[in-house]
Amino acid sequence: MKANLDVLPLSSWIDTAGKPLIIAGPCSAETEEQVSETVSRIAKEGYANVIRAGVWKPRTRPGSFEGMGEAALPWLVEAKKQTGLPIAIEVATPQHIELALKYGIDILWIGARTTVNPFNVQDLADALKGVDVPVLIKNPVNPDLALWVGAFERIAGAGIKKMAAIHRGFSNAQETKYRNSPMWQIAVELKTLFPQLPIIGDPSHMAGKREYLYELAQRSLDLNYDGLIIESHRNPDEAWSDASQQLTPEALGDMLKSLEIRKASYGVEFQNELDQLRQKIDNIDRELLEVLAARMSVVEKLGEYKRENNVAVLQLDRWKELHNNRADLGKKLNLYPELVEEMFKLIHMESIRKQTEVMNNQPA
Repeated sequence: MKANLDVLPLSSWIDTAGKPLIIAGPCSAETEEQVSETVSRIAKEGYANVIRAGVWKPRTRPGSFEGMGEAALPWLVEAKKQTGLPIAIEVATPQHIELALKYGIDILWIGARTTVNPFNVQDLADALKGVDVPVLIKNPVNPDLALWVGAFERIAGAGIKKMAAIHRGFSNAQETKYRNSPMWQIAVELKTLFPQLPIIGDPSHMAGKREYLYELAQRSLDLNYDGLIIESHRNPDEAWSDASQQLTPEALGDMLKSLEIRKASYGVEFQNELDQLRQKIDNIDRELLEVLAARMSVVEKLGEYKRENNVAVLQLDRWKELHNNRADLGKKLNLYPELVEEMFKLIHMESIRKQTEVMNNQPA
């Protein structure tokens, strides 16, 4: 995937004093009092660089709280005066952008349900032409890197250079403990394509439950993300949306203090040891590929045997057995369960492809 983005450094449009960017605030702006109390407590804790709040809330089903809309924007203007902190909100239509700019909102973000639709993103890009405002883009709901990249290209095409990615996790057909599977490899690949593009972790939407926030926030920092966007509410259990994933401002402060911030680079004294360890990894990777090649050789023979006996390629009972067996084996070896599941899903799909190819190539 060839692509290029002209992106300004994060430090050129927000001052974090060299620390990770922290965007905090309620999932939804519910009432003027709720916004005022929440942001004042966040500001008192001293960790936030930006205040966030949902004004328009794209919901999966009608009947859920969908935000207060324009009525909430004056509350955020007052919150900015109250705290001195810039304000960020989600926009999903050109009308949202028009209103956000009218009220002086500082930072806009595009949500996962919008990123998934190129037509919607292009409408937003057209509305942003001639505007100098930072735009954060969440990954699409489904794990499609090209869609995510396309959203950045469209917004960049409008002349926006202050951009950052928000990694909020992806929908997954398989049940996991998280609300949205992190699928870290997709965000890492995005960073590989665009090293200059800031990435902000969204542990709130990955987790879905506050007990998983710490581990996901720490993992984001371990991967050298540029910051975190986390939901905080004055009384999370009474929140009108996403109550189970929000923290009080004080609890969020305690969690942030406990996170370890890793060094982005290493000194010369570590280079030799790193080179040796990397050489070991290279050798192990070579062995892994050799083992995988050997496995595919057996798969090819299996395809031939099925062809000779007129047996279907896909055997669901075998797939279930393999899936459960490999997952259990991975746990015994202290491997991350999601890694094992995703890895064997890919291997099995390649095995099916290979066997199908063999089945359709009759011997002379």
